[in-house]
Amino acid sequence: MAGEDRSPGTAPRAAAPDETPDLYGAYPRLTPKQIRFLSGHGTRRPVAAGEVLIREGDRGGDFYVILGGSVAITEYYGTSDERLLRLHRQGRFLGELGLLQGQVAFYTAHAREAGEVLVIPVDRLRVLVARDPVLGNLVLRAYLGRRTMLVGAGAGFRILGSRYSSDTRRLREFAARNWLPHRWIDLETDAEAEALLRRFSVAPEETPIVIWREEQVLRNPGNAELARLIGLSTPAAGDDHDLLIVGSGPAGIAAAVYGSSDGLATTLVDAFATGGQAGTSSLIENYLGFPSGISGSELAERGVLQARKFGARVRIPAEATSLEPDGGHYRVTFADGTEALGRTVVLATGAHYRRLDVPGIARLEGTSVFYAATVYEARQCGADPVAVVGGGNSAGQASLFLAERVPRVHLLIRGPSLGAGMSRYLVDQIERHPRVNVALDTEVREVRGDDTLRSVVVEHIRTKERRALDACSLFVFIGAEPCTDWLSDVLALDDEGFVLTGAEAEARAAPGVWESQSRGCLRLETSLPGVFAAGDVRSGSVKRVASAAGEGAMAVHHVHDHLGHTTAGLPGPGDDLPAPSGRSAAPGGDPHASATDAHPLHMTGGEGR
Repeated sequence: MAGEDRSPGTAPRAAAPDETPDLYGAYPRLTPKQIRFLSGHGTRRPVAAGEVLIREGDRGGDFYVILGGSVAITEYYGTSDERLLRLHRQGRFLGELGLLQGQVAFYTAHAREAGEVLVIPVDRLRVLVARDPVLGNLVLRAYLGRRTMLVGAGAGFRILGSRYSSDTRRLREFAARNWLPHRWIDLETDAEAEALLRRFSVAPEETPIVIWREEQVLRNPGNAELARLIGLSTPAAGDDHDLLIVGSGPAGIAAAVYGSSDGLATTLVDAFATGGQAGTSSLIENYLGFPSGISGSELAERGVLQARKFGARVRIPAEATSLEPDGGHYRVTFADGTEALGRTVVLATGAHYRRLDVPGIARLEGTSVFYAATVYEARQCGADPVAVVGGGNSAGQASLFLAERVPRVHLLIRGPSLGAGMSRYLVDQIERHPRVNVALDTEVREVRGDDTLRSVVVEHIRTKERRALDACSLFVFIGAEPCTDWLSDVLALDDEGFVLTGAEAEARAAPGVWESQSRGCLRLETSLPGVFAAGDVRSGSVKRVASAAGEGAMAVHHVHDHLGHTTAGLPGPGDDLPAPSGRSAAPGGDPHASATDAHPLHMTGGEGR
């Protein structure tokens, strides 16, 4: 086995004076025992000084363990802009997250000194990592840490564009949400911008552009074009799947993990990024198994890697636009015109942000009005005060996260109590934090600023008193609405647009749909047999990360139940389906009132949503 060997004489040696130190477990040294284990699955070979092992821009590659000599990790290798990022010696291994995900390399690794390496094909590495949890955790932790450092160092591709451009904001958000190493060059303020425009013969009005490896320029690319450049999306092998999962929040990722580990041919698709709303959460502190908390993006990346380990395929971006029965399967059509067939479908599309109804706020969205609070947004705040709107866990998490980075956070809550819709642990931290100012019974009435926010005008609900608060950014967490517009003519939905499941769905199904089945409608099954809903998109669901993940796993259990019965009675194209007028609220009233008002974390990733 490849477990740590702690016996005398086998402990990893310390870093050499010129070697990059092991930061946060990102650059561990394998023990002799681990190297012996890996040697049985790879090939040793010498390397000459200057030999390139991993080249920036290349996809795939092998897993390298350094047995002798040293290896330099550089950016812009062989150009005048070449920059040394890291240096590694004997016992360390190369690679980062992109190696396991099939992405291109964001750096070049070349031998600084002649030596020897152990070469293991990456497909073999995935098998070894899956078999040995100690080795697997070591590699995964290192690769996650290295990706974080690459992102923080501004390595990878460059986005050159105006902060006032909606397309610049789109590209930056896509890169940030998908955890892609990149650097933004502001057209208005960055001294480097003019020189790059001249170098690549690009006019300012042609921006934004993406610059890759100093030799490739994409003029205002779409998200899909950027994804193809980086190798973000894995092409599906054929168009027929046992399980097709639409949406990659906690519910969708959990379904992908359990479906693929059960041997189902599983594909996970998402319109924008893995993680869903949960991926925008800065820190989830009360999710089981993470006592010190975990960011939504890291939780999502860990889950996706786990699903890939079991053979699940991931396709991003892929926006689903229609769902229809097709000969015992279901056909999903995407915005780019492509299609996929699935024997079963799990809908985990979650919900999208609600906007504040304040005049002029739309022009500031993406520049100083945000609907997520991650490092990406926090970097734009500088040293000025910010305002956060919302009374749920998402607003509380964002306030605490931002308060560590800005001098003042104004938390604006419409209700009379901080604890009405927020977990107690967050309330306690907010009440103790010296840089968080809570304003109850307060609503935003006006935003001031031309290109960026300068201040917000708030009104006390009871006294009608208005005042202006200085704020360079406004973070809005006031709930969300389900992403089900594309399903309104296909499935039975409740009055809020959430997908009905179980007995309620069966009662609203088209005539004859369930009579042809040899069973009743399962708990998470929709008004179409073999189509399931999990997580926030489902009517009556609990808006929490843990429950969403649980529903994703439970949906796979239902998938097996469904596949074990005949599907001959599935409706075909043109058969009657539930009409949108068939929406009805669940018994006992609207089950989502508190989720979208009192608990705005319905739209983000905090446990306690």
